[in-house]
Amino acid sequence: MRASTASPLSHSALFTGFFQVGILGFGGVLPMARRMIVDERRWLSQTEFNELFSLCQSLPGANVTNLTAVLGMRHQGVTGAAAALAGLLAAPMVIIILLSDLYGRYGTLPPVRHGLAGLAAAAAGLLLGTAGKIALPVWKAWRNIGVSALVLALILALHLSLPLTMLLVLPLSLALAWRVTS
Repeated sequence: MRASTASPLSHSALFTGFFQVGILGFGGVLPMARRMIVDERRWLSQTEFNELFSLCQSLPGANVTNLTAVLGMRHQGVTGAAAALAGLLAAPMVIIILLSDLYGRYGTLPPVRHGLAGLAAAAAGLLLGTAGKIALPVWKAWRNIGVSALVLALILALHLSLPLTMLLVLPLSLALAWRVTS
């Protein structure tokens, strides 16, 4: 997997790009991260993003912070990962401290509770929209649609955990991918 950008991204580009994501994506940064990385700055193609995000989902920790660290590491090593993570987390940490104080004071008021319910609905919509953008290139092959349906069935119908589902589906997925490439 190679980065779409011709030369390594600078520390300041990593910091400012992910700072923007951290500010605009408050409450769920995946949609903003994908838009910034793929659509706006073209640091990765959609396929490269999907591959890197898939890797980051298999690692412990938050998916987007893993993605941020890996992308920063790819371009500037450990210091690039630190710059990207600092950009992503700086503003949200300050904002969440301030908002937690406000919520402690006013969180029981009905208008605040209704407003938070509306924000939850908007966040769910953003997540579904991003999932669709990530899934469209993947679903061009019937085998991928079948694997996706199997994963949904195992998790939603049989209530299997994500690690167990991955353990069960990974051999099938690898076999299907190997069969196509050989």
